[in-house]
Amino acid sequence: MIKRFIIAIILLVIIGGGLVGFNLFRAQAIKDYFANMKQPSQAVSTIDVKPGKWLPGIEALGSARAEDGVNLTFQIDGIVKEIMFKPNQIVKKGDLLVQLDDEIQKADLVATKAEAELSEQNYKRAQTLRTQGVGAVSNVDTTAAALSSAKANVAKAQATLDLKRLIAPFSGVIGISRVDIGQFMAPGTVVATLQNVDTMRVDFSVPEQELKNLSMGQEVHIGASAEDYAFKGKIVGIDPKIDPASRLVSVQAQVDNSDKSLVPGQFVQVRVILPEEDNVVILPLTTVVTSLYGDYVFTVVKKEADKNAAADTAEKADDLVLHQIFVKLGRRTGNNVEILSGVKDGDVVVTSGQNRLSNGMSAHINNDVNPADAQIKK
Repeated sequence: MIKRFIIAIILLVIIGGGLVGFNLFRAQAIKDYFANMKQPSQAVSTIDVKPGKWLPGIEALGSARAEDGVNLTFQIDGIVKEIMFKPNQIVKKGDLLVQLDDEIQKADLVATKAEAELSEQNYKRAQTLRTQGVGAVSNVDTTAAALSSAKANVAKAQATLDLKRLIAPFSGVIGISRVDIGQFMAPGTVVATLQNVDTMRVDFSVPEQELKNLSMGQEVHIGASAEDYAFKGKIVGIDPKIDPASRLVSVQAQVDNSDKSLVPGQFVQVRVILPEEDNVVILPLTTVVTSLYGDYVFTVVKKEADKNAAADTAEKADDLVLHQIFVKLGRRTGNNVEILSGVKDGDVVVTSGQNRLSNGMSAHINNDVNPADAQIKK
């Protein structure tokens, strides 16, 4: 009985030891397998670093407005008698646009002209009597003053009558009428807007630090977005005072708008052009990764040459690895950024997909689809 018990214990020990040994062996085998397993090569798109010309600029947001643009109003009240324009009609300077009822003013003008004629006759009669020696000098002076007053009343009545007519102050496109025939018009009521859009003004602001880079006549590019600067203009006004609240400088540019593409009130992107610079390292923004530790890029290099040589696109995938390099960024414009340090001429930089890459990973270059294929805007 004891012998059987001892044999059972020995068998249990052998079986248990075998299981433990097998588990240890399996764990070590798995560890060795993953330690020696080669990571698959990652396909990356790249761009070669080549210092070139840089056209720096000052980016800003602006608002377009017509060089000549007003809301048309009357200075006096009255009843709208006639509207002589249609929406979006092109009018010329001096065209009659709206006529108010002016019957009372016409009557006043006739009355003042009659008084002026009588005053003139009295003045002439007083002069004749004075010449004949039977009239007093004071009568001549009195009638002369009365004649001057009567003429002034005629001019005043004529001016009041003219105010009943709304005249186009300049040529342009008139908007939608905001009044109707028969409507009572109070002074200052807007009738319509008149805009001359052949030439536009763009108002924008830049930080006070950029004031030293601005000058009258400086070229500006203007567009509906930062990717499409379709218009060129020049600076025609720089505010001599910095806004103490915002620390911004107000600037105004003039733009030719012969094709009527810009509309008054439109939101636009503005870029003030600065002098061109040479030998500047420029990369697309897609190449740069921002992290808590700083900005970095991935470069593709040969294994055997490590960081001292750039990768050749004709090399085999096994010969190429990725290196993470921290960079210092400079100015930005559009989709590009200036690199102040970190990469040099001849380096090959990864342009996309950096979130799946790591330092030292094997890679091969595939530029069939490359975000950097678009032309770098200087």
